[in-house]
Amino acid sequence: MLPPVLIVEDDQKLARIVRAYLEGADFRVTHASSVAETLCKLDEEAPLAVILDLGLPDGAGEELCQDIKALGDIPVIMLTAKSAEEERIAGFALGADDYVVKPASPRELVYRLKAVLKRYDGTATSSQPLSFNNGALILDSRRHEISKSGQALTITPTEFKLLFTLASAPHRTFTRDELVSKALGYHFEGYERSIDAHIKNLRQKIEDEPRRPEYLKTVYGVGYLFCGERDAL
Repeated sequence: MLPPVLIVEDDQKLARIVRAYLEGADFRVTHASSVAETLCKLDEEAPLAVILDLGLPDGAGEELCQDIKALGDIPVIMLTAKSAEEERIAGFALGADDYVVKPASPRELVYRLKAVLKRYDGTATSSQPLSFNNGALILDSRRHEISKSGQALTITPTEFKLLFTLASAPHRTFTRDELVSKALGYHFEGYERSIDAHIKNLRQKIEDEPRRPEYLKTVYGVGYLFCGERDAL
């Protein structure tokens, strides 16, 4: 039996509607209405994914998102009334895998959940690790891991997919729209900016000097490219 999808939502009516749609799509579902209840649920069972309302009565959903991500590779879809672009970008910077603005269509939410889970399951396209700069940076698609100078890095599945996409074609420039499609799994107007947040997070993790990146270069007005030199197998 698959782990449940955890809905964290203090609006009981909305939670019931979302739960009904998810169960109609054959997901097992649990529900929490507060930060405290969520933490208890997480102690009982690691969820398949979390649909997280940011406006909770006993704490900030943003902080709870970080707590969830600290537990491991658990997909998080933020569900919130905050619709400003900068707030959406901030959500992705916190590690969210998707961001849905209320009032949300339950059918769209099911679709987005399936797209996120597909990314988690389908990132590997090669059985051989990609090694760059004499082994300084290694991407292992089987283990879903990245190591820098022999040290494993903490990375989200979306960040891995994004870096793997870029590193699979070194020195090729990808537009933000291409990266949204490949790394986020769908196209949605405005989400190109979320790529910038993920690139910033990746630079903090893989670059010695994030402000002077060696691997992830910006092509201004176009997108990004990966500049590592691939090692021979």
